[in-house]
Amino acid sequence: MNNVLIERTVDFVKEKLHGAEAGHDWFHIERVWKLSKKIAETEKCNLEVVELSALLHDIADPKFHGGDETLALKISREFLEREKASAEIIDQVLFIIKNISFKNRGEIPETIPVELKIVQDADRLDAIGAIGIARTFNFGGFKNNLMYHPGIPPKLNMSKEEYKKNEGTTINHFYEKLLLLSDLMHTKAAKKIASERHDFMLKFLNEFYKEWNSDY
Repeated sequence: MNNVLIERTVDFVKEKLHGAEAGHDWFHIERVWKLSKKIAETEKCNLEVVELSALLHDIADPKFHGGDETLALKISREFLEREKASAEIIDQVLFIIKNISFKNRGEIPETIPVELKIVQDADRLDAIGAIGIARTFNFGGFKNNLMYHPGIPPKLNMSKEEYKKNEGTTINHFYEKLLLLSDLMHTKAAKKIASERHDFMLKFLNEFYKEWNSDY
């Protein structure tokens, strides 16, 4: 594995995401990177592809760039080409970046590489549990969304376009995405972690409704 390329990618991502929204900043990338390496220990995979994909997967998240889903691919390709990565590595990394998102889940081929499974699992794990709750409320505040409104139900089974345009409450996001992620994990290692984090979110929601309704 090209450790120099990994180190240069870390530096590039840190610089590129300086000042990013706190739920999608370098620390999010770092957590996904670490989780990806942890999961990769239990799977037969190309670790270099896993690490590069984890590091670059949110280099230009579409929701912060006018919905542009091509920008991250362009930036990643240009960077990897400058660093003399092989065409094979570049193609694999770009495939993962293109297909990792929850909103794109209906577009992914039935047979997907193990490297995508690993990085996707790691990214989804960072969206649930205590960190996931913190990130969700941070982004909701960033968008000035309501935390909760009893009269606004969650929108289930949204299309990709509906999901991209949805500006519902932060609590609704649990039902529209976060509580669905545990069942979407691919790897055995991720499933175990997801189960614990899923249970934590359910406990949080129970406590939230209890406090909201003064149910004592």
